[in-house]
Amino acid sequence: MENLTMLTDLYQLTMMQGHLVNGYQHKEAVFDVFFRTLPFQGGYALAAGLEQVVEYIENLTFSEENLVYLRSLNLFNEDFIEELRNFRFTGDIDAVPEGTSVFPFEPLIRVKGRIFETQLLETAILNLVNFETLIATKASRVMAAADGASVMEFGLRRAQGPDAGILGARAAFIGGCQSTSNVLAGERYGIPVSGTQAHSWIQCFPSELEAFRAFARTFPDSCLLLVDTYSALESGVPNAIKVGLELEAEGHHFQGIRLDSGDLTYLSREARRMLDEAGLKNAIIVGSNDLDEETIFAVRAQGAKIDAWGVGTHLITSKDSPSLGGVYKLAAEGEQGVFHPRLKVSENISKITNPGIKKIVRFYDQAGKSMADLIALEDEVFVEGKPLTIFDPIQTWKRKTLTNFRTRELLIPVFRGGKRVCELPKLKDIQTYARKELDTFWDEVKRLTNPHRYIVDLSTNLFELKQQLLLTIHKDIKASKL
Repeated sequence: MENLTMLTDLYQLTMMQGHLVNGYQHKEAVFDVFFRTLPFQGGYALAAGLEQVVEYIENLTFSEENLVYLRSLNLFNEDFIEELRNFRFTGDIDAVPEGTSVFPFEPLIRVKGRIFETQLLETAILNLVNFETLIATKASRVMAAADGASVMEFGLRRAQGPDAGILGARAAFIGGCQSTSNVLAGERYGIPVSGTQAHSWIQCFPSELEAFRAFARTFPDSCLLLVDTYSALESGVPNAIKVGLELEAEGHHFQGIRLDSGDLTYLSREARRMLDEAGLKNAIIVGSNDLDEETIFAVRAQGAKIDAWGVGTHLITSKDSPSLGGVYKLAAEGEQGVFHPRLKVSENISKITNPGIKKIVRFYDQAGKSMADLIALEDEVFVEGKPLTIFDPIQTWKRKTLTNFRTRELLIPVFRGGKRVCELPKLKDIQTYARKELDTFWDEVKRLTNPHRYIVDLSTNLFELKQQLLLTIHKDIKASKL
């Protein structure tokens, strides 16, 4: 990854100089990265982007060219410029592993260190985590709709720039896609690549049949033909059958056809019948054409005979939910390792933050299914098997007693004292982990439409701390008016 040190909002730098000028640069702070609302009106999200955050942190240093530019803005004094010249991140970071199923208000990443350092990280971390988490979640939904069929990510040409195309392909693979059309993403991340031909290939030849035969000569053992350039059923499929039978007669395996327009339900059923009648029962049918999870689910429900799907624009741009809305909020501040909880107050209940240094505890039943998550203070201990009553932090009369459970803390150490302390898993392992994670949730939580709301509550200690701080803040405001 290129050096992203300057990938920040200007006000991060002005606040950093403010801390320096006022002598607060060594004050310590804890920030949480979380989101408030699930995308797609769905039931879960898949965390992604941590590997890029790690690379960003490990390359975090201001070059002389950076400093020359910042000096030219006439905003920053020389003491601040000198601090930046020697800047390195020396703090601690904890995060949920990539591929973890996560929910609103849970700290996906927790950053602890000097305020002078932790302030800078906000913009880049949010940029990386928001996007990849969004695309991984979208891909997971597409995979759910495909119900076991292969999905190829085809979105590079419609992505919002090269970086979105590359990291989007990575995130889509985490979400379950089997391959990508993006060759650079394939090279960089080891994602299997896939592709056939465009309509322009067919149009370049005197006839569709000649185009198909030319492609078959070039790729006799991986020949999948695009059949809707002229007429899928009257021309494309019959010509594909001719070429497929020729390949089979020569000892090759005819891979199949792709439908990229029209009524995929009707066309795929008819194409399947024609292929089967011709003896090409092993030929697959790939469906594409501005697909998303809702369309795939509907087409499948209508009896489409599609074996694999190519999904592009709606996936790589997350068209129906274009941003995650993750935030980076101060949770505690202090000095020499002694921290004081802090929260932000708002007229909007959802924007009141949770104070203190926190962790996420996931509770599982004896069958391994996720029962609930608890956002708790870092030093809290929950004894496995000992009954625990949890409650909704807003509608507090909604209570549930957990019994016979086992627990798992989701945050893991990533940096300590500015040094990475964890190994980064291979992308394929992240994809496998994400799939296993989702398997621990009931289908009702993973439903595409109107899913069941998974329980995420605050621990009693965290809830009481939050209420106490809210009361104290309101008292202080009233006292200041006297």
